[in-house]
Amino acid sequence: MAFDKSKRRLRIRRSIRNKVSGTAQRPRLSVFRSNKYIYAQLIDDVQGITLASSSSAVLEGEASSNKSEVSASVGRDIATKALENGITEVVFDRGGYLYHGRVKSLAEGAREAGLKF
Repeated sequence: MAFDKSKRRLRIRRSIRNKVSGTAQRPRLSVFRSNKYIYAQLIDDVQGITLASSSSAVLEGEASSNKSEVSASVGRDIATKALENGITEVVFDRGGYLYHGRVKSLAEGAREAGLKF
């Protein structure tokens, strides 16, 4: 049987989503990583709405940097949007990805901008 990374990630993602849920006071910081961009959303799972979002596709000025630096800037951007909305604490949802590389630098960028999780 061949090893399938995408199926493994979805299985891990389902396991994480069974344990992690966001509220209006403490939303879920969801991360999606593609080959070219990285996306972050603050989600209120009770009402089923997205409170804020940011992505490296929107932050085009950072294109000359490497992907980890761009991820950190996306983390800082989502943190400033959260603080503008009065959100200081979030629950981190790594989306089935390993807490390493771009996902880790996004989380550290959000933490250094003032978000707690």
